[in-house]
Amino acid sequence: MEAQGILTGQLRVGDEIEAWHNGKLFHRGRVMDVVPALELFWILDARTGTRKLLDPEALEIRHVEEQAKPLATA
Repeated sequence: MEAQGILTGQLRVGDEIEAWHNGKLFHRGRVMDVVPALELFWILDARTGTRKLLDPEALEIRHVEEQAKPLATA
């Protein structure tokens, strides 16, 4: 099943994703587990620190690009 251009099978453990619904951000976090055969995946929610099972049919799933971290200065 396709979730707004991202197939559940395309997600990998460690991916950073955002889950949107009706133009509002509902969840953001790191993918913890993926079961492509069942169209299920879990994230570690960045806001709550809890594990969440997401429904890719009800949400628009987007990959989040890692932001470059600033270099430390001495």
